[in-house]
Amino acid sequence: MISKVFKAYDVRAVYPDPLNEDVVWKIGCAAGQFLLDQAKGASGVDKPDTVVVSRDMRPSSEALAKSLSDGLRAAGANVIDVGMCDTSFIYFAVNHLSTAGGIQVTASHNPIEYNGLKISGVQAKPIGAATGLKTIQKIAESLGEPGSVSGDGGYQEQDLWSEYRDHVLQFYNPPADGRVIKVAIDASNGMGGKLVPKVFDGLDGLEIIPINFEITGSFVHEPNPLEAKNMKPTQDAVVDHGANLGACFDGDADRCILCDENGQIIGCDHLTAMLVSHFVGGKSDETIVYDLRSSKALEEAIRAAGATPRKGKVGHVFMKEALRDSGGVFGGELSGHFYFRDSFYTDSGAITFAAVLSVLGQTKQPLSALIRPFKRYPQSGEINFRVDDKDAVLKAMEEKFASAEISKLDGVSIDQWDDEGFWFNVRASNTEPLLRLNAEAKDAEKLDALLGELRPMLGTEDSGH
Repeated sequence: MISKVFKAYDVRAVYPDPLNEDVVWKIGCAAGQFLLDQAKGASGVDKPDTVVVSRDMRPSSEALAKSLSDGLRAAGANVIDVGMCDTSFIYFAVNHLSTAGGIQVTASHNPIEYNGLKISGVQAKPIGAATGLKTIQKIAESLGEPGSVSGDGGYQEQDLWSEYRDHVLQFYNPPADGRVIKVAIDASNGMGGKLVPKVFDGLDGLEIIPINFEITGSFVHEPNPLEAKNMKPTQDAVVDHGANLGACFDGDADRCILCDENGQIIGCDHLTAMLVSHFVGGKSDETIVYDLRSSKALEEAIRAAGATPRKGKVGHVFMKEALRDSGGVFGGELSGHFYFRDSFYTDSGAITFAAVLSVLGQTKQPLSALIRPFKRYPQSGEINFRVDDKDAVLKAMEEKFASAEISKLDGVSIDQWDDEGFWFNVRASNTEPLLRLNAEAKDAEKLDALLGELRPMLGTEDSGH
């Protein structure tokens, strides 16, 4: 049963079958052993025997958090429970308290019947399949029933909201000239409903129109703002109230997707491009990390700002690793995760929101005008194809475009931008027989021609994704 709940980057499954309190106790005990062992030789860790625990607002989260804490304590870990919060909060807590790691009970943007665990190590470095999650699974599978391991780890609760607010608001500058930015925020009945009032209420220059802030144990709409249909309440509220922008947070509020004053959804690569100058600040030695599926306009914006562009593999584990390795100041991913050097190289929906407010507050231009220069190239969006032999198709792509610039950072990227005016990336799904295509060209005619050439090679388009 335990093997069913482990994914590439976290633990996630339907509650209570296959994910339940007994399973989470075992994972907690296993994670405690792993995290404490990892922290033993780590430098700058004040509490190498301590793990932070937190949870989201799902009906099952409180009970699972207790089982998690019990499992950690059985492994000898002291537990600091920081309560119900957004996932980015625990990244802050791990670093603020200088612990061996932290675990958030959450299923992020999944439906309410799901739950899971996001596990972080020292300095809130993500624990994925390649960085310890498989080891934790192996230990958990070897354990007996809850209580079969008996340790003496302590337990305490701690409120860090004041400190967290101060941390996030380092990234916020009030609008110039006493202006007020009006923003419609959809919390998706998730952790945004706690995060936003705790951190952003009462700020000079900010008026909030709240949508779905109630934490009810159910969702009015799926808490996934990447799905356009879930953005509609935000878009409608922006137009109805004449707001300057709209923001929709996902279930655990580590991501927010924005729309402009006209209710138009903003692509995350275009938003990253808009924020480049804000984070580079005129320095000549900064690096910006970005999702390899992003528009060429983003790479061009980074170079124009005098910074170094660095492409990252898709996935928060890889993006954080790339940002940390490069010492980059900022990173953006199409999924809506944005990463910050000055927030421990972690992602934060709250800091993304604060940064956008800061940029908007220093200009009299509307958000649409700030984004428009970066929307100059037509994009395909992500198109999925059902393929029996993914490797064979990727190899055929390489052979067909052998004269192009080819990268295998994540799948196969073909770049003929200078010669033919297009680039594309094809990458395999980790869990399904799918290939995912993202393409961009200098004009719509070139993009249509490219897609017409690629579709027969890629097989059957999968309309369910």
